[in-house]
Amino acid sequence: MTPNTTGFLKFFRRERRRGDFIFAAAMLAFSLFLLASFPSQTTPAEGTAWSAQPTLWPAIGVFGMTAFAALNLLSSVLSPRIPGRLAELRVWLGFLEYAGWFLGFVLLVPQLGYLPTSVLFAVALFWRCGYRSARMILIAALTGIGIVVLFKVGLRVNVPGGALYELLPSGLRNIFIVYF
Repeated sequence: MTPNTTGFLKFFRRERRRGDFIFAAAMLAFSLFLLASFPSQTTPAEGTAWSAQPTLWPAIGVFGMTAFAALNLLSSVLSPRIPGRLAELRVWLGFLEYAGWFLGFVLLVPQLGYLPTSVLFAVALFWRCGYRSARMILIAALTGIGIVVLFKVGLRVNVPGGALYELLPSGLRNIFIVYF
């Protein structure tokens, strides 16, 4: 189909933006998921008029969402292609990197302990963000220590000690488990 479509399909033509197709496909997939799960999530009330059913407005919303998502996807497919779709997708999925950092932090705390993991991740995130001077690395390490002191000593947040703490002498181990 060419961009100079006439007639009814001309209605669906519009200026295309990067990421438009991916967003439209994701919304249609989500709408279809809601539509497929709708019967198992709602029950009609017996002896009630159709206009008073508790499922009426949710059904209108889900059906409308699915219809408009399908129209959005159709208009996205019919509009001219522009470069940069994958670059836009990378920007949208950039949050997954920081979710990975968080999961790594959560997995390492029981092994290394709260203090070493906090300092390690503060320095690593500063490095990742481009702050690579010795001064900035020192600030990152001090920030990690400050966060640990604030949470463990100031706010009394109980974070389990790391397996690494077991290697410390008993007096020092108790201090690290309680305060760091």
